[in-house]
Amino acid sequence: MQIPVQDRSNYLKGLFITAKLDKQLNQTEKDILKKISDKLGFANDFYEETIRGLLANKYISEEPIKFSDKKIAESFVNDAIKLACADGNVTDSEKNWIKKTAEINGLDDEQVETKIKLYIEKPSLIKTNDFALMSII
Repeated sequence: MQIPVQDRSNYLKGLFITAKLDKQLNQTEKDILKKISDKLGFANDFYEETIRGLLANKYISEEPIKFSDKKIAESFVNDAIKLACADGNVTDSEKNWIKKTAEINGLDDEQVETKIKLYIEKPSLIKTNDFALMSII
């Protein structure tokens, strides 16, 4: 599937927002963000600069993101859940933001809770399952 440039940008931005919401950034989250950034075609310099200032950046809007295609939105929500669960603790702000994004894209926000519970109970699934983005690119 060809993902429009705007959706690529929003996909990565949304994952950066998800990572920022708990006010900490661990190595697993950085690795996930790097892998997806590379897959979406972003330059390494852009990734490094964004990571460096992410937690302090007050100018990143935390509005839920609307995608142009439901498949892209489903992929994003799945990857955002994995990212939020990567540190073993999902905050209410992370969960609520992902639910709002699911909702504005016409997705079932109840599935967000179910998937979060699954990844928290079985964290090995985060590392063994590939990211949803890989299945649509």
